Amino acid sequence: MKARRLLLCLVLAACSGPEADTHVAPETDVSATLTERQPEEAAAPSFLPQSPVLSPNREIEAVFSTASLNAQVLRLEAALARAQAAEGVIPQSAADAITAAAIPENIPQDAIDAEYAVVRHRMVALLNVLRRSLDEDSANYLHYGATTVDLYDSAAMLQMREAVFALIEDLRVIELQLIELADQYKTTPMIGRTLGQHALPITFGKKISGYIGENRRHIDRLVDLLDRIERSIIMKGAVGSYLGLGPEGQRVETRMASELGLPAPYPDDWHASRDVFAEFALVQSMMAHTWARLGQEVFLLQMTDIGALVEERPGGAVGSSTMPHKVNPSLSEALIQHGRSIPRLAEIVQDDMINLFERDNTSRPNRAVAEIARAAEDMLGDASRLISRLRVNEARMAENLELSRGWILTQRIVFALQDDLGRDGAEHRLRDLATASTGTNISLREAIESDPELRELFEPGELDALLDPRTYLGLDAELVDEVIAQARAARETDPVRTETP
Repeated sequence: MKARRLLLCLVLAACSGPEADTHVAPETDVSATLTERQPEEAAAPSFLPQSPVLSPNREIEAVFSTASLNAQVLRLEAALARAQAAEGVIPQSAADAITAAAIPENIPQDAIDAEYAVVRHRMVALLNVLRRSLDEDSANYLHYGATTVDLYDSAAMLQMREAVFALIEDLRVIELQLIELADQYKTTPMIGRTLGQHALPITFGKKISGYIGENRRHIDRLVDLLDRIERSIIMKGAVGSYLGLGPEGQRVETRMASELGLPAPYPDDWHASRDVFAEFALVQSMMAHTWARLGQEVFLLQMTDIGALVEERPGGAVGSSTMPHKVNPSLSEALIQHGRSIPRLAEIVQDDMINLFERDNTSRPNRAVAEIARAAEDMLGDASRLISRLRVNEARMAENLELSRGWILTQRIVFALQDDLGRDGAEHRLRDLATASTGTNISLREAIESDPELRELFEPGELDALLDPRTYLGLDAELVDEVIAQARAARETDPVRTETP
């Protein structure tokens, strides 16, 4: 029984851990090979990431700018006119003239501001300026049968659509960074912690692979949300019954969406529900919690007492004004704060789902929609820069694995003893040993060897193999490979942004 267990132990030692690909010569002492770090491993250069880092291009900020909003409204007015002409509601000549005139260059912001100062209505101000570029007959058919809320809600959907594409692209950049990091460290052992306590050995790559999966699910959520956004172009009128557009109203709405390259809209009047707005915000709230978790882990793992990670600061950055030795966390701290502020904005948008009757929503909650997207863009930039600056301290990870003096391997010892003592018996004996050793600083090896009955159950050298945490990593490396493979496969089917006409 002991011989079979020793053989299994040696197989595990040869196939697990950072030295998994190293062949051991027959005359080599296996226990020494497992417990001594190779010189070339110790001298390995620091990992320098090669993946691109997000640049602060402020794309989402531009998407939600006043100029962008006006451009979307103009695009919608032109699409509405073309749809109405196709259904015989307005002359084709009017639709052509409106399409030609409804471009941002014809509607300068200073002209809109001047008009707004008079009429105190943003849609009327924009339309009045636009009408100056039209002949009298065409001007009569501008905004024909439409209502302000339809245009601005539809414009908000087009803005959210652009923001979702931008968020997906940013998450894809971060995904490549995480893949590179996980692949590099898929066999690098560290301590795994549960409820704040040392539990079992894991690899740093395995830890990072969890973020790859979570990040990919956020991409999936945004792709699903994209479908609902694209089906939310709305032209149903003030109370949702197409009274302004007439009997052709539903066909006009569907054709208008088609003019924008979008699918047929939802048939229900969603003005009062605002659930798609809420989902847009809540997905970003979930994203914020993901990156706050990463920030918190990095914050804790770079504590002086742990020292497993270093958040490298850019050249010239000062950590403390009075303590030169300190390298204070920066981006990890920022991610923690994003995890607090972005969900609060999401609550505002979610509360906007509660409206009275057919439509009591105003434009004010849409400001929170824009603010949360801008904040998410900042957050993803911070996350990308943090990942690029992470430096892994493998030596400290190895030291931390030994802090328990072998007690993190009690599970492995139970498995080794269960043929002799039974599963329950082995667990009770190890639990008794752990209880008796509390406060003594005795190692697991010393505890076992001080027990004559247990000591006799192990062959010479067997404990050396069993008590090496680097050979007790389970399927971590294989798990990382599978997570990476699935992420790479999913990237092949991610949506491609297309411009609306």
